[in-house]
Amino acid sequence: MDLIIIRVFFVIIVSVACYVLEPFGLTRPVDGIVGIATGIAVVLFEMRLRLVSLKRLIGAAIGSVLGILGAYLFSLVIRNSIEPGNTQHFLELMVMLLMAYVGLIVGATKGDLLNLAALGGIFGGEKQSKRSYKILDTSVIIDGRIADIAETGFLDGVMVIPQFVLRELQLVADSADSLKRNRGRRGLDILQRLQKVATLNVQIVEDDFPAVREVDMKLIELAKAYEAKIITNDFNLNKVAQLQGVEVLNINELANSLKPIVLPGEIMKVFILKEGKEYNQGVAYLDDGTMVVVDNARKMIGKTIDVSVTSVLQTTAGKMIFGKFDERFAARAEAAARTEARPPEQRTSEPPRPQPPKTQTVMLERPIE
Repeated sequence: MDLIIIRVFFVIIVSVACYVLEPFGLTRPVDGIVGIATGIAVVLFEMRLRLVSLKRLIGAAIGSVLGILGAYLFSLVIRNSIEPGNTQHFLELMVMLLMAYVGLIVGATKGDLLNLAALGGIFGGEKQSKRSYKILDTSVIIDGRIADIAETGFLDGVMVIPQFVLRELQLVADSADSLKRNRGRRGLDILQRLQKVATLNVQIVEDDFPAVREVDMKLIELAKAYEAKIITNDFNLNKVAQLQGVEVLNINELANSLKPIVLPGEIMKVFILKEGKEYNQGVAYLDDGTMVVVDNARKMIGKTIDVSVTSVLQTTAGKMIFGKFDERFAARAEAAARTEARPPEQRTSEPPRPQPPKTQTVMLERPIE
């Protein structure tokens, strides 16, 4: 609240100063309006500047100073080579603006590479707040699950999107093949979703490696330069990056670790979708896409049955569950279904059992001799 009051007070002071002093040579009301606009612009610049890291601020300051110094040296050459006049003044001004702008942008871009902890003193704490960079691969952007993970808040740090990855996405989106075109457009939509996540810092970097032709190798080189991790679901990139000492976060491995654990001997209910490769096999799928291969289930295609888990095969590419269908499960299920189909009065009452015929005892008198 105090900061808002200070900002409003600053805008008022600037507008009053412009109204009284008339620095733009206009009427006082117009100068006052220009002063209000100038104050608001300064406040917006200050709010944007608060989001910039200390490294970038120092890099931008150093780049600006070096740019101005280079512009001064250029202006000396211009003064000695061009006659005084409007052209000379224009070139000096343009060189000053150009060098200051280039120094500011380059310094701010490369400021994240500064190691402020080595300076000690007030910069010693910068090491504790070291940013964690994560580079996104083309495959993981098109996959789309990275946006769902980011929206849940499980990802932190800076999401780095290289420019060459954006170019690859653009090529896929402009493909003549409708399938590839849809995949590329989906990837661009996922990037827009990532940029809208409030807790996520998404940065697009211009770093490129012209000597490296393959995109996967460029990702590895960029990860080495930024000391970053690569987020991907590409199996081959995962292996190559690990061989070169780059940490990889594989979305497929995360999905596999979140799948429910199934132990041999458990009973599970599945829907037999199609025929398996081996004799008398059926194939089913769980909700998360896990394949279930069931023996003795070929004749149960199109039905939901209970199977007994025999083994579970876990690989980096996914999980497979092997089970066996026992006809006794089907018999029990059919009996339970018939019981449920009966009216309630027939479920509890049983038909009367036949009673044995009653016998009467007859007393016979013995004749008297």
